[in-house]
Amino acid sequence: MGWGQLANISFGFFGIQIGFVLQNSNMSRIFQTVGASLDDLPALWVAAPLTGLIVQPIIGHLSDKTWNRFGRRRPYFMTGAILAALSLLLMPLAPAFGAPLLFAAALLWVLDASLNISMEPFRAFVGDMLDKSQHATGYAVQTAFIGAGAVVAAIFPWLLEQFGVSNVAPAGEIPDTVRWSFWAGAAALFAAIGWTVVSTKEYSPEEMAAFEAEREVEAGQTVRALAAKTYTSAAIWLVAGVAVILAVSPLGLEKEILLLGGLLIAYGLLSAIGISMAKQGKHANMLSSIVGDFSGMPDTMKKLAVVQFFSWSSLFIMWIYSGPIVSQYFYGSADPTTAAYNEGANWWNLIYTIQNGVAAVAALVVLPLLSKRMGKARTHMTCLLLGALGFLGYFFLRDPNLLIVCEILKGIAWASILAMPYAILASTLPQAKLGIYMGLFNIFIVVPQLLVATVMGSVMNAFFPADPIWTMLFAAASWTVAALAMLRVTVPGETANA
Repeated sequence: MGWGQLANISFGFFGIQIGFVLQNSNMSRIFQTVGASLDDLPALWVAAPLTGLIVQPIIGHLSDKTWNRFGRRRPYFMTGAILAALSLLLMPLAPAFGAPLLFAAALLWVLDASLNISMEPFRAFVGDMLDKSQHATGYAVQTAFIGAGAVVAAIFPWLLEQFGVSNVAPAGEIPDTVRWSFWAGAAALFAAIGWTVVSTKEYSPEEMAAFEAEREVEAGQTVRALAAKTYTSAAIWLVAGVAVILAVSPLGLEKEILLLGGLLIAYGLLSAIGISMAKQGKHANMLSSIVGDFSGMPDTMKKLAVVQFFSWSSLFIMWIYSGPIVSQYFYGSADPTTAAYNEGANWWNLIYTIQNGVAAVAALVVLPLLSKRMGKARTHMTCLLLGALGFLGYFFLRDPNLLIVCEILKGIAWASILAMPYAILASTLPQAKLGIYMGLFNIFIVVPQLLVATVMGSVMNAFFPADPIWTMLFAAASWTVAALAMLRVTVPGETANA
């Protein structure tokens, strides 16, 4: 495909990322504005990864099997776009409701679920539409649009302030800069996804028929492999969940960790049900497909899953704590009603814009050059190490202007996180299961976020209460571990990875 076609395929991600960045860079600010404390933030943020954990595998499975007059992936693009746009329109109105914190938390669930409904099929869409020789280019273009959308969303509150829109509001009210950013973001998200829908065509029914034949073979293999398993693995998940729940009270852990134990128990039960159905010879269904494909992931996917786990642990720490950290340590205020706090929040939005702008450029310029010389795996490792240095800068620096250097380093890593694992993965997965495997792969994005949301609060209260700067050391260490894990990943045909 030419560059115009590549752009049409991925342009919807420009809008999706506007939604994600408005969420990621402003929700802590909104939560604190409507009454949440710093200790409450991880529990409130748990909505984002939990919805991703539930939605992504289901949408991946369904989109693999869908074909109607609107296409295969495109119906999910538009469903998510409509729901996400409505959520963005309503979020700034949270203070007008009787329980504003509860309203904002509930809308975060809806917003994140809606963005995931659109995003997961977009990941598979690139693999659907392109030959394997263009996968790296396709995901680089997608990353460039992700970076561009993030730049627009992150800088918009700051730009509004430059034009006289108020960035400070009375206690309990959301500043006008944030309100208008969310409303403009809703329109941009809907328009961008709509452009991809109207400017692209998916496979014809005849091509889908051939695909379905391949999918049936793959599904049969999954069920047979699942039937051969014992119930031991399911029992391990169940025992682990019960152990986590029982440990909460004796160890004085935060109550949010109960959710983690519940999720482990739920997966153990679903695994046991899936294995039982397979042993009874029942035809492949959503549950057996998800459980069977998760337990039977290709080797490359398993190794990349470790990398994703530690990569996204750092990112979630960044989204939760960076805004409060910049305000508290670089501008001297932890009070959301002060001008200093909101000045720090806007500076965070601005330098986050730099991170995403660097990511957009790096995706098209830096990553292709490095991957050509070093291979995809070594390129990703190098970029993650640069990002770890960026997190360390937050811990040691105190001049807010120097944070720009940190964001440049983190931007290079962010570009690689969005492109390299998917480029490696798309070329090694069976085409018939690209949607479900992409959905399952994204579990290793949301699980670490759940761990951060549930465990980080206990860690902070135990070792550094009201002192969130230490989370930047956790983030730096996590990206370092992810970089080292890339040493285990090999890419067929690339001697640089040997």
